Amino acid sequence: MFNLLLNRRSNITSQYKQTLQKINQISNDMQSWPDIQLQQQTHKLKKYLKDGKSLNNILPEAFATVKETCRRIKGLTMFNVQILGGIILHEGNITEMKTGEGKTLVATLPAYLNALKNQGVHIITVNDYLAKRDSEWVYPIYNFLNISVGLVEQNMSTELKKFNYQQDITYITNSEVGFDYLRDNMAINQNQIVQKDFNFCIIDEVDSILIDEARTPLIISGPSYVATDKYKKSYLLSTKLKETKDYNIDEKAKNITLTDEGIIFCEKFLEIDNIYQIQDPWAQYILNALKAQNLFIKDRHYIVKDNEVIIVDEFTGRIMQGRRWSDGLHQAIEAKENVQIQNENHTLASITYQHFFLLYSKLSGMTGTASTEAQEFEKIYNINVKEVPTNKICIRQDLPDLVYKREYDKWIAIANECYDMYQIGRPVLVGTTNVEKSELLAKLLNEYDIPYNLLNAKPENVKKEAEIIAQAGQSNTITISTNMAGRGTDIILGGNPKEMSKLIIVKTIQKPNKDFKNNNDTYKDLHIEIQSLIKNMISELNQNQFFEKLKDQTISSYVEKALNVREESNNIDIILQNTYKNILNIYTNIFEEDKNKVIKLGGLHVIGTERHESRRIDNQLRGRAGRQGDPGSSRFFLSLEDNLLRIFGGDKIINIMESLNIDDQTPIESKILSNSLNNAQKKVELHYYDIRKQLFDYDEVLNSQRQAIYAERKRILKSQYIRDCIIEYGESTIDEILSFYFNNTKDRSANHILINDIKQKINTILNLPPEIDNKCIRNMEIEEIRLFLYEQFRITYDMREAYLDQLRPGLVRQLEKYYLLQQIDKAWQEHLEKMAYLRESIGWRSYGQQDPLTEYKNEAFSLFINMITYIRETVSYLIMRSRLVMDPQNIKM
Repeated sequence: MFNLLLNRRSNITSQYKQTLQKINQISNDMQSWPDIQLQQQTHKLKKYLKDGKSLNNILPEAFATVKETCRRIKGLTMFNVQILGGIILHEGNITEMKTGEGKTLVATLPAYLNALKNQGVHIITVNDYLAKRDSEWVYPIYNFLNISVGLVEQNMSTELKKFNYQQDITYITNSEVGFDYLRDNMAINQNQIVQKDFNFCIIDEVDSILIDEARTPLIISGPSYVATDKYKKSYLLSTKLKETKDYNIDEKAKNITLTDEGIIFCEKFLEIDNIYQIQDPWAQYILNALKAQNLFIKDRHYIVKDNEVIIVDEFTGRIMQGRRWSDGLHQAIEAKENVQIQNENHTLASITYQHFFLLYSKLSGMTGTASTEAQEFEKIYNINVKEVPTNKICIRQDLPDLVYKREYDKWIAIANECYDMYQIGRPVLVGTTNVEKSELLAKLLNEYDIPYNLLNAKPENVKKEAEIIAQAGQSNTITISTNMAGRGTDIILGGNPKEMSKLIIVKTIQKPNKDFKNNNDTYKDLHIEIQSLIKNMISELNQNQFFEKLKDQTISSYVEKALNVREESNNIDIILQNTYKNILNIYTNIFEEDKNKVIKLGGLHVIGTERHESRRIDNQLRGRAGRQGDPGSSRFFLSLEDNLLRIFGGDKIINIMESLNIDDQTPIESKILSNSLNNAQKKVELHYYDIRKQLFDYDEVLNSQRQAIYAERKRILKSQYIRDCIIEYGESTIDEILSFYFNNTKDRSANHILINDIKQKINTILNLPPEIDNKCIRNMEIEEIRLFLYEQFRITYDMREAYLDQLRPGLVRQLEKYYLLQQIDKAWQEHLEKMAYLRESIGWRSYGQQDPLTEYKNEAFSLFINMITYIRETVSYLIMRSRLVMDPQNIKM
């Protein structure tokens, strides 16, 4: 196994050996350069590009520039594996780098290189905390090289978002960049558009975003005013229904179906004839109420905060503020929790992550765990996964799983393991799958009188996240955390001196400084020298009137920037820098001593309390131990009552346990069990892959329509003169009317009837004069009629334009754009609803031996053609028939 690892390392390194040597040689030469010469590199490299060189030509020099800048600004020298990761990202691949290998720094290499083209680079993270933290941490590197950095956050103003998107490199979350794209394509004027064309994208935790979150499309909704009493009544009804008798639960598919007996009971309870009736449907409300009661559990799938139901992300354990389940499910859960039921929404715009990220001309990503999903990345996103070796060989011990019969015995065993580790002094990280389980273990440890840190989606714990992770590697520390994906902070053995030093300064400033002397309890656990340093810092900051100028929400950002300023610092920056350096020296010595102690004990011990549905999430948890060649170990404690084993494990594992005839407290440890568990996880991964693939295939149909509509909107928004577009719509309407009547009538003798019908239809829509002589056009061929009607339409439109210009010059141009955008948006929203209904019902076609996807494509095409026809006719009608009168104050329609 060890030889295999060495072979992998040598293969990937030898592939890029010459490039790595060149980069290192150039960066070594740059060490003697003055700062000003290094800063001029950006201008020099941009000139190379203008002179015809490609990005690949200048890659060695650009990477060397970043490497040397990083050494000067951050005091960090990049490893070869980090440079290797940067090259792989630039090539448009996924870089698999283990936890603690410095992925945040790796991203600066390809980001800088691609930013030289002045087309923008997006660095996507899984949450606002990481986007903000990463942008602030790397800002000094980019700033030194004259590369601008933007950060896009929720609730930013349009102007501020636009400014940040215009920067060379923009840090943003996956959901915000997607929603901004949808909002841009709903804009009614160009000033509301914040994004520019999509160029190059680096996705952090790429598997979490492109795989885990790809099951759910991004949706922008508008309120749909539906009475909320149905939700309350449905929940009351759901509490009276009995499982197996009235309904059945399919835990694999996370679905519920009513039995015949259940349907009859519901109809009697509601006093209606049919719960599936179209005019007043009840079935969806009842099924959502049952799902809320049976499948969605408080403190696992959601929490209730400030009388509001907030979703918990199952992959990261974080709360998803502002996100809501669709199709009435969120309202059903609000009824269950007896909180205010908010209005249901209808879709205004939507896109899947798959199709959104395919808009980038070059897409890349980085994560610690991607190889298990390599096939999906290649098939759907057309990107390859390349594994980068660790800087030092990983020596972590992944111990075999222990499987108990009962869940209760499993938790007792976990608590005992924590107790044993605490007694010998080893730091422990316990990964739980949800809030509920993390709090259960916390209560058990309270019984054992063992101190611990709890990190889960509860707001009071989220606030302490950075501090908890910074301390998690210290001896005698027990950390309980929900899933560790996207936490973004390394667990360093002995503790993280840099993070702790920064946190002490930020926390001190955030507290009322004048009460420091009276608040010594808050600081009693700190080293006595650090307490003295903090007191001096506060005294000096008071003298500089620092606290009067600063707002609480800017403290963290201010401190981060102040600590990275290199030249011409003001008094406050100097005070903060000196305090930080002195505290860092103390913590470095303390933590280094503790690190040596922890290493001797065996390093960080990771405990998994349940196998996740995806092997990647388990690997992310294991990867927190054994960072950068450190010792460490991991073990999973499981029970036959765990969801994965119970739903997907089958009877094989249970039969093994029963045949061995062992008691409840004795665990089983065997390869057969581990293999069965891996197979169960593969089944789940395959199941979810099928769901994502199906979503991708169906959305591909909608995506081609979406791009056509968005391209038309963009064309209209950018145009200053839209008369030609209206003329085009009017002429297309004439074509469709003529085509409809002549193609559906084979009897040429019926032309006199046709002419009347055509005249009436065209007059209704296009307001053409009724005085057109029937005899004149009856003898014309269809092509002559078409050209004649075109001419009449243009004449009528000229007269219409003259009339509107008389009311107010330029009014007709405003009306054209207004009507076009209004009707496109209205028709598109209605089309999305029809497509959703079609998607739900199309599956039944399979019973008639028809391929649902093929049928969906055919039906979708017909719906799209009908929508386009509707838009053209409605816009033409509104422009040609709107009645306007002049008012002394304004113009009314």
